[in-house]
Amino acid sequence: MFSAGHFLGTKNPTVEKMMPFECGADSEGAKHTKLSVKFYLTAILFVVFDIEAIFVYPWAVTFRELGWVGFLTMLSFLAVLVVGLIYCWKKGALEWER
Repeated sequence: MFSAGHFLGTKNPTVEKMMPFECGADSEGAKHTKLSVKFYLTAILFVVFDIEAIFVYPWAVTFRELGWVGFLTMLSFLAVLVVGLIYCWKKGALEWER
């Protein structure tokens, strides 16, 4: 579908359509500005802890049925997340600078 839209769709490039657009305002700065590593660490933190919340909730609901195997599995999962958090903390991803 994407290829068909690309090849068969109408193309009417105008000056306004070809101008860079960002959040309702003209973009500033270079077009290919490299982002800081802290930006990527923050994104990774968001994904990691979002996935953690998705996995921990069903585990908590079925905690009694899973027994010790489920407990040890979740403990190892949380240990990996704590190691990731410590890594990001040491890299300074939790420090907000202005």
